[in-house]
Amino acid sequence: MLEIGGESIVLTHDMLVEGIHFLPDADLADVAWKLVATNISDLAAKGAEPIGVLLGHMLSADDERFLEGLAEVLAYYRVPLLGGDTVSGSPPRAFGLTAIGRAVHSPVPSRAGARVGDALCLTGKVGAAMLGFEALRDGTGADSIVYRRPMARLRKGKLLAPLVTAMMDVSDGLLLDAARMARASGVTLAIDRAAVPIATPEDRRDDALRWGDDYALLFTVPPGIALPIRAHRIGVAEAASATPILLDGKPLTETDGLGYQHQ
Repeated sequence: MLEIGGESIVLTHDMLVEGIHFLPDADLADVAWKLVATNISDLAAKGAEPIGVLLGHMLSADDERFLEGLAEVLAYYRVPLLGGDTVSGSPPRAFGLTAIGRAVHSPVPSRAGARVGDALCLTGKVGAAMLGFEALRDGTGADSIVYRRPMARLRKGKLLAPLVTAMMDVSDGLLLDAARMARASGVTLAIDRAAVPIATPEDRRDDALRWGDDYALLFTVPPGIALPIRAHRIGVAEAASATPILLDGKPLTETDGLGYQHQ
């Protein structure tokens, strides 16, 4: 984040790599959408309004489809492409994007502000992206839109920014991202497993809690705060203990396989 002319400018950069973030036979129009939306989601978690994006693009035979998807997603979020760079290369393909935004509230929300007694809340369900990935991988024809074309919660982020003590998007798994918030804030987050809204059958609840790519907003607010949007209370911030997470009272750490760990 940069302070420029009395405004807080939020910068974020993320990449998608073939075989890790998208399947080798993925439609590159979907890859372009996901690349932009995942970066815009980081702005949403800061309560920021997008200003523009910079693209790092690896040339391929499917560039036309990538450009079609890029035009769609940039129009949807009303954000301009400011520039970037292109390179040639061989698979696996990789694409990078830098998103630039203007914070609408100060202080800008971070993952480090949760306080003991705060409610832990989530703006949507988890697990839909997991089901979408499995549908694509297995060729079942089931709905895969949440995995292929995730949505950034910009409006919700801006509405929540003045109220939250901490906020981030769920990209690597609810439990893992909650652990990161807990460590950054110096608290333990006690999560009620049954209170977490899921898009999967009940017997896959534990998988849904550990899968990412749903990009719901995870946030903490002081008790008694009236929220301007619909959200689910899934836990509470407690005094820091030996572990960052308690799931139904069971202590968990990152070594327990809480989500996707970048190597």
